[in-house]
Amino acid sequence: MFEIAVFSTKKYDIEYLNKFNVDNKFSFNFIEAKLCQETVALAKGADAVCVFVNDNINKKVLETLSDFNIKTIALRCAGFNNIDLPCAKSLGFTLCRVPEYSPEAVAEHTIGLMLTLSRKYHKAYNRVREGNFALDGLMGFNLHKKTVGIIGTGNIGKATVRILQGFGCHVLCYDPSPSEEITQLGANYVALDELLTNADIVSLHCPLTPQTQHLIDEQAIANMKNGVMLINTSRGGLIDSHALINALKTRKISLLGLDVYELESELFFEDLSNTIIQDDVFERLLSFPNVVITGHQGFFTQEALETIAQTTISNLTCLLNGKSSGNELY
Repeated sequence: MFEIAVFSTKKYDIEYLNKFNVDNKFSFNFIEAKLCQETVALAKGADAVCVFVNDNINKKVLETLSDFNIKTIALRCAGFNNIDLPCAKSLGFTLCRVPEYSPEAVAEHTIGLMLTLSRKYHKAYNRVREGNFALDGLMGFNLHKKTVGIIGTGNIGKATVRILQGFGCHVLCYDPSPSEEITQLGANYVALDELLTNADIVSLHCPLTPQTQHLIDEQAIANMKNGVMLINTSRGGLIDSHALINALKTRKISLLGLDVYELESELFFEDLSNTIIQDDVFERLLSFPNVVITGHQGFFTQEALETIAQTTISNLTCLLNGKSSGNELY
């Protein structure tokens, strides 16, 4: 039986990983804390570690894991910007991820944010609970015939395009690696500047890399239409938060929907309702009436959690038995 140190665990991680741990192939040590330099000692004695999006697998952590003779890291997510990949490779680590768990889950959440902002569902909900049935201030707009720009046409981007086509939107896409499937769906690939200039709604679906860090900065926002809606359900670091605040203050961006945030690792997935949040930038974003923020819940469906658990266990089974899982990072 292999011992697996599972960091950043919540009740749902325990439920689904145990559910698919058939024949008890693994002994899971569920650790609530995030993996970082201060907690890496908790992995000692394990055969592998299992991590999530906000675990910090930097050089020091990797060196300590290597000293513990741990050479396998399983990510139960798609993104891997939180890992020092060059260091991991040089130390001989094998890393695997869950490349696709439910593109539709994130795509549907994306559309949910668009509809919430365009039709003001969040404001209407609060009004009705207070007995206020007036429609003043709740005027919205149709998604039908709007031009939506999709940046990144991987599996989630494609799923989002499919839904938008059903709404009758005109879809523009940007991706360094165009997909024939996208053009068959009726969307058009254009240069990034052209997308930003013409889109009524811009939605981000690309990975966070050194090349995409602050892809949406002051200049990119300046290229957008006045009054644009911006949606990010991908990675917080794609947007320069300070540029975002300035654009909201000037109403260059009229509506903003975020499921991710640049410094979310100190906030998301935790109950901070009884504490004073120290992140002034995040608090400023929350203060705008035209902003809706959710706490990285786009992936959070039953179907996605089942796939994450099944794929993670399959990855671990393969790698710890010296086989390829097909989901390795390099």
